[in-house]
Amino acid sequence: MNSVTSAANVFRFLLGKGMIIAKSQKDMEKMRAVGELIAEVREALRAMVAPGVSTFELNKAAEKMMRDAGSIPTFIGYAPHGMVPFPYAICASANEQIVHGFSNETPLNEGDIISLDMACTLDGFVGDTAITVPVGNVSDELKNLIRVTEECLALGIEQCRPNKRVGDIGAAIQEHAESHGYGIVRDYTGHGIGRRMHEAPQIPNYGRAGTREKIRAGYCFAIEPMLNVGTPETKVLDDGWTVITADGKASAHAEHTIAVTVEGPEILTLTKEQKRALTLEVAEIASA
Repeated sequence: MNSVTSAANVFRFLLGKGMIIAKSQKDMEKMRAVGELIAEVREALRAMVAPGVSTFELNKAAEKMMRDAGSIPTFIGYAPHGMVPFPYAICASANEQIVHGFSNETPLNEGDIISLDMACTLDGFVGDTAITVPVGNVSDELKNLIRVTEECLALGIEQCRPNKRVGDIGAAIQEHAESHGYGIVRDYTGHGIGRRMHEAPQIPNYGRAGTREKIRAGYCFAIEPMLNVGTPETKVLDDGWTVITADGKASAHAEHTIAVTVEGPEILTLTKEQKRALTLEVAEIASA
């Protein structure tokens, strides 16, 4: 499958217009457990990224951590609707690669950026997360790209509240991204998540506020903005998976798995340490 149209359509078909599955409290506890686990993997890989390190090394470390913790690397063997099975535990996408990049033994170079997307399955539930990491010192242009992508993720998550709409998520991301002049990838989107990695609804990183499905407590989403320095247009390489920018300019990707609660969004893909720090931060703000 070499065309971007066919690859992107596969992922749209996966989500379709199926029913959004609300999670029980027991389900939520399992989602929290797998979220913490994949967050630990993400942060370990973040710390490993440096000039001279290969994405194959990162993949090997990620797979070992996942399996040692008793989970299954969700990406390995993933083959939706006739696609070639994905062979790695992580998607490693450098520079102009947007998503679904294959790991290899080529060392990362000073000034690169690398997007690391990963998921694992534990006790029947999936946690999915992604970061874009600078390799050594990078240009201000790339620092800003990563920063705005992470800001878009935070703004999208903030919309994940009961009685808001799915369109509110994309609208918030789109407004911020376009205010900084970035191209928003439209061929690949966020999604519902739970027992399967891709569940309804499809969650584009663009849209109109007040439209689409109503958000309810118990829903779990993977919110994942992908921003390009240049055109939003994409291409798929001959491996059938790796998605790149059509103009060869850099792209960044950030993702969290979140749960919608009556109090608002809960980020599931945080480590225990990150959760403690967030709790302290909220307490300090409340007492100020």
